[in-house]
Amino acid sequence: MRPLELLTLVLAAIVSGAAAGAADPAKDYPGRPIRMIVTNAPGSAVDILSRIVAVRLGSLLGQQIVVDNRPGAGSALGMEIGKHAAPDGYTLVSAPTAALAVAPLIHQKRPYEIVNDYAFISLFAVTPNILAVNPGLPIKNVQELIDYCKARQGQVNMASAGPGSQSHLTGVLLSTMGKFQSTHIPYKGGGASVAAVVAGESQWTITPAPAVWSLVKAGRLRAIGHSLPKRTPLLGDLPAVAETIPGYDYSGWNSLIAPRDTPKPILDKLHAALLKTMSLPEVRTAIAEQATEVVTSTPEELRKLVQDELRKYGAVVKAVGLKVE
Repeated sequence: MRPLELLTLVLAAIVSGAAAGAADPAKDYPGRPIRMIVTNAPGSAVDILSRIVAVRLGSLLGQQIVVDNRPGAGSALGMEIGKHAAPDGYTLVSAPTAALAVAPLIHQKRPYEIVNDYAFISLFAVTPNILAVNPGLPIKNVQELIDYCKARQGQVNMASAGPGSQSHLTGVLLSTMGKFQSTHIPYKGGGASVAAVVAGESQWTITPAPAVWSLVKAGRLRAIGHSLPKRTPLLGDLPAVAETIPGYDYSGWNSLIAPRDTPKPILDKLHAALLKTMSLPEVRTAIAEQATEVVTSTPEELRKLVQDELRKYGAVVKAVGLKVE
């Protein structure tokens, strides 16, 4: 074979190999650690669940998943960082209800568009909110909380993880539907808001179960209700808030998303790995220990859920008049 012919064949092979690699970006993915942005503070419910998933998902993918907490502005800060990250599969966002279905509705200057700025991967958990009070208070059930607050108009503090957080919205809805008043005290994250109720600085909060369940079991908080429409084995004999306030049904969920334009083969690989992760017995047990249920979805089902929840919460936010500058 002539040298020129040989060179032509070698160049053709190189080009062909490069084209094949470009056609399958997931072939060698991941080749380095992955960042998972968590839109809530360390110790929050979203953080706890995300770390459970990150460890096992990373093991399945063969690379460490590093959790990067970016709380602030009711999850909007972490979402904006995720939006501008390179769409290469090395930045993921653990996005809860507050990030996808609440924050976009209450911020005057919306930093991101849910439907257009992200690639959806899957749900991975559905979490009830737990209504918890300081155990030193003479409050054993939802009606007693209502009566306690009505007898002390404006003197009872409701702690939340910050303006626009899930605990803020669910708390305002609770007081609105229950026709009682509390003073909203926003804290910097779910961990800080729960700690405030433990310390007696605030009297009650309604927040995702993982943030409070261990404290309830330890006797440092008293759980008096949950946000699911009816009782669940996950929470023993804890009554639903709806038993006292009919129609109260505002629980949360967690999902995994990525920046828009992340290659579909990579998204498909992540989706398959996440579903396998959530099927592992040790993961299901760890999630259940946080009073949370494993729930997965297709990307299309997650997108539809977000659109439905935006409509649902949009009506609620408008009725309550929640706005954050």
